[in-house]
Amino acid sequence: MILEHEIPNGSKLYFGKSAKVKRHIEKVASDILDANGYEEIVTPVFSYHQHQSIADEKELIRLNDEKNNALSLRADSTIDVVRIIEKRLGSNTDEKKWFYIQPVFKYPTIEQYQVGVEYMGETNLASVLNIATDIFEKLEVQPLVQISNIKIAKLIASMFDELTIDDFRHINIDKFLSLKVEWLSKLVYLQYPEQIDELLTIVPDAIKVELEKMKALCKEIKYTKVVLAPLYYAKMLYYDELFFRAIVNNEVYARGGKYKSDDLTSVGFAIYTDTLCEELSKGK
Repeated sequence: MILEHEIPNGSKLYFGKSAKVKRHIEKVASDILDANGYEEIVTPVFSYHQHQSIADEKELIRLNDEKNNALSLRADSTIDVVRIIEKRLGSNTDEKKWFYIQPVFKYPTIEQYQVGVEYMGETNLASVLNIATDIFEKLEVQPLVQISNIKIAKLIASMFDELTIDDFRHINIDKFLSLKVEWLSKLVYLQYPEQIDELLTIVPDAIKVELEKMKALCKEIKYTKVVLAPLYYAKMLYYDELFFRAIVNNEVYARGGKYKSDDLTSVGFAIYTDTLCEELSKGK
């Protein structure tokens, strides 16, 4: 029997101090984004295009519109934001810098509040990564920023018959090392930006290009708590190159990267408000 006061597993309830902390996070983020020229947008909860964002379609909460076309609840905001601005608002706005404060929903009853940022047409990931770290510093948290390049995993998977993208999704380190390829083994242990130069002399040219992109990004970041994870592979379908995660004790506070929607390259990130709120509430 379902009692009247029960809420579904994975749903969120904020009240009192936790609601105040959540509002504080959102205000700090919105103030910084406003100051950096970002406009706010709130997108529909229902979407026709979520299958283009989510790698595992089983995570989608599905339903149908009045003509029985397939819909789902918003499980990711990025592609919907870009499509709406390009296709629907294009003639009404020239703005390229947008943010949103809204939840996403995943099967069966999971809600996740986010502060999301998209800089449409921008190719420099540092332009938004530095804003993310500004928000964290204002909130007085210091996550570890982990820099990756999704293209490296794709290139390596194409070079070795023994490897698939799933090996990178599941971080199959033993399999990488078992190939006994010097440069690949060194990539496994690459951790700090100053170690990149040594690898540039031994990796294949295609990998060298992508490592140099990581090196250039690290030079443009104002934040100092930075490590590298060159073999990490993101689960989102649209990230295709430089990527970052902000982490504290294995909890992910933010993810972001460079991505393409149709022919438009952009950069963006999402701060996971629920995780951050839980951490900040501990000190209240």
